[in-house]
Amino acid sequence: MKKTIALLTTGLVAYLIFWPVPISPVSWDAPDAPGYTGPHTPNNRLADLQLIELDDEQGPEHVALGKDGKLYTAVENGNIMRMNPDGTMLDVFANTGGRVLGFDFDADGNLIAADAMRGVLSIAPDGTVTMLIDQVNGDPVRYPNSVAVAASGKIYITDSSARFAPSEWGGTFEASTLDIVEQSATGRVLEYDPTQNTMRIVAKGLSFANGIALSNDEQTLFVNETGRYRVWKISVAADGLDLTRQSKFASVLLDNLPGFPDNLMRGNDGRIWLGFAKPRNAVIDFMADKPFLRKIVLRFPRILWPIPKAYGHVMAFNEDGQIVADLQDPSGAYPETTSVTETSDRLYIQSLHANHLGWLHKEAVRER
Repeated sequence: MKKTIALLTTGLVAYLIFWPVPISPVSWDAPDAPGYTGPHTPNNRLADLQLIELDDEQGPEHVALGKDGKLYTAVENGNIMRMNPDGTMLDVFANTGGRVLGFDFDADGNLIAADAMRGVLSIAPDGTVTMLIDQVNGDPVRYPNSVAVAASGKIYITDSSARFAPSEWGGTFEASTLDIVEQSATGRVLEYDPTQNTMRIVAKGLSFANGIALSNDEQTLFVNETGRYRVWKISVAADGLDLTRQSKFASVLLDNLPGFPDNLMRGNDGRIWLGFAKPRNAVIDFMADKPFLRKIVLRFPRILWPIPKAYGHVMAFNEDGQIVADLQDPSGAYPETTSVTETSDRLYIQSLHANHLGWLHKEAVRER
């Protein structure tokens, strides 16, 4: 019996140390988590959401108001749903065959979609889907995530990871987990000029490049770096900028946030809304400068991975980085509050996995 136990123990240790994993972890210095203090003092302003039925669809990850006055949202099975702002007249506008994570509308009313499985797509008002971009300089756009369309027609895109494509690694959540655990910071910001049919890299070196939004004058991009809890300001004039080096073209606007920042959406009165997919996790931060330990943890069964708990949290900031609204639900009843879409009277809460679309009256903002 002792010999059997010894052999099993040896085998387990060998597995934990030597079994191949798909990541090559990079050490980094995680700042001490600030906790929920100051502008993020715990509150319940996000609790008691009102819910819109989505006909058994799941994951209204991105929500936007179209030029036709309809509300559009992208869901898990590749459908883009369309409805009246009150949730009535729900129908399927288009299906991309992939998973759209972010989108915006161009001047002609085309829906420009970042499909994490396929590439950047243009969807005409009649629902016709056309491939717009799937590579830059011959390199695949592996994880298109978010889109912002400028008045000039230029399209800005975040490519979350040059290492892990959701189509190759079991989906968006799995690929994002691998990228953030690895911390190789291969995320990029891209620009596509449809008038010239040209594509370029604006900036690179982001640990999971995520939400993107333009400044009012459209000279600056705000970009969430999910894996390092921060928001960047990047000049649209940047070209191939390496964000691991200091530059006059970029700076960190918000640092050491209390969670993993996801989408960005422009709201009213100068607000830019940001959602946190998950709160910070002490185990994840502890392993930041311990790459070998991260490889061992990845060999555990998935149920033992240190996935952060559910915690509903969205906030808004202005272009100077001042936080002007903060809404929370510590119960996490509405999963992965990835951002907010603000209209004249409502706040629609985006989610990666919810099976309803949540919303609040605008009074929730004025409570702060």
